[in-house]
Amino acid sequence: MTLWTMLAVMAAAALFCRMAGYAAMRFLPPSNRLDAALRATPLAVMAGITAQALAAGGLTEAVALASAIGLTVLTRNDVGAAVGGVGVAALLRWLGV
Repeated sequence: MTLWTMLAVMAAAALFCRMAGYAAMRFLPPSNRLDAALRATPLAVMAGITAQALAAGGLTEAVALASAIGLTVLTRNDVGAAVGGVGVAALLRWLGV
């Protein structure tokens, strides 16, 4: 599978998840279960993406993922932690790890 195919599939999955959330909010009555499901969807998508990268990768990906998790815990900023994890991966690649 090519990179562009994987990116297209992941983008389609993310779009589908977002649209399904809007559909659920429109057609289903509000409840605690629905709220919990909508809050968990972005995390599930990110977990699927990172699990694929971790399974195909090695030490660099594992360290980058660990740093992103650590940054998330420390800063409570998911986007900043993701950018930091990518930065760690880029730095390790540049160092030849």
